[in-house]
Amino acid sequence: MIHDPPILLLDEPTSGLDSTSALQVMELLSSMAILKQRTILVSIHQPSYRILQYITNLLILSRGSVVHNGSLESLEDAIVNKLGLKIPVQLNALEFSMEIISTLEEDNDRKKEDAEAELMQSNYLMCQLESNSAEKPQSLNSLFEILVLCERFWKVIYRTKQLLLARTMQALVGGFGLGSVYIKVRNNDGGGGGGVAERLGLFAFSLSFLLSSTVEALPIYLQERRVLMKEASRGAYRVSSYMIANTIVFLPFLFSVAILFSVPVYWLVGLNPSFLAFAFFTFVVWLIVLMASSLVLFLSAVSPDFISGNSLICTVLGAFFLFSGYFIPKECVPKYWIFMYYVSLYRYPLDSLLVNEYWSVRGDCLVYHQQQQQQQHYCLLTGNDVLKSRGLERDTRWLNVGIMVGFFVFYRVLCWIILVRRVSKTTI
Repeated sequence: MIHDPPILLLDEPTSGLDSTSALQVMELLSSMAILKQRTILVSIHQPSYRILQYITNLLILSRGSVVHNGSLESLEDAIVNKLGLKIPVQLNALEFSMEIISTLEEDNDRKKEDAEAELMQSNYLMCQLESNSAEKPQSLNSLFEILVLCERFWKVIYRTKQLLLARTMQALVGGFGLGSVYIKVRNNDGGGGGGVAERLGLFAFSLSFLLSSTVEALPIYLQERRVLMKEASRGAYRVSSYMIANTIVFLPFLFSVAILFSVPVYWLVGLNPSFLAFAFFTFVVWLIVLMASSLVLFLSAVSPDFISGNSLICTVLGAFFLFSGYFIPKECVPKYWIFMYYVSLYRYPLDSLLVNEYWSVRGDCLVYHQQQQQQQHYCLLTGNDVLKSRGLERDTRWLNVGIMVGFFVFYRVLCWIILVRRVSKTTI
């Protein structure tokens, strides 16, 4: 769509017209400026007083310098009150200013000298403030940088409404969608073991959904990186302050995303009814999105553009999911790939969710076999058997939490190192 230009330039629009026609032209231009919200610049030779009433701003030039810029009333005030002159009855203020143009020039020169003196004084005060701030402890300067950057990050989140809405809708739709698919999943009272497989599938898919849902933040990180390179290379703030502020702001934002996802999926599915188990589930979901956010932030620092970054994120997440232990047990992973099992972001939250679900029911029978003739029940699968099948013979929930927090910090430290190197190579 092509928009009309916001400024119209007209040279002598009333030339060759009588006074009535000239007045009508100026009235038309004035209504156009108001209705169309346009700025109209008009050059008129000796306008009458009736024409001047349609002009809101006057610019008087003399020998390349601005003598007056403002309304007709402000021009009258400058002539009468500041210069102490009286405007003749037969002349308007604009016509009289042409006669006293030299006086207006002298007054304008005095204003320039006063402005330069004020500027010199303000520069002196700024130097004093900078010298005083340099004498302040480094911690106070860092704290001020972090506070300013936190405010800016909040504005970025608030103004990027499509990202805010997308993350909110993803969490809600994902939570209610998964909850409706796995609604009131069975506890395997009647045998078959289906409930265990369904819970494991729910946890695995939730991890994949949560870790991949942070990819849409990549364009914002890439755009922020360009700004960071310019500002940090000029000494506006430190990269460490930028990373700390980013972490502080995104912690509560991602926590709200975790709550929006956890509440519907947990209670619709009918997982462990303990409130402590629900609180731990929500906490693990929060750590999952925090790890994913750190990973995306790190990969955005090493990626040259969005296409490369998106491909790199998909490849890394796919590899992590493959070696999470869900598809390939640890014992079946080739030795040269076993390191991927230990660095996978999927493994530790998946184990934590399983322990959180079955640790309190280790002695309960989940699958049993009934012999009709003898009317006896034989337990085929307990909660402890489910955990042993994953190699979870002890409660490793908080150990896994520590590892997940370590991943969150590790990727941010890597991002900080890469950004520091990039800033050092950026020319101002």
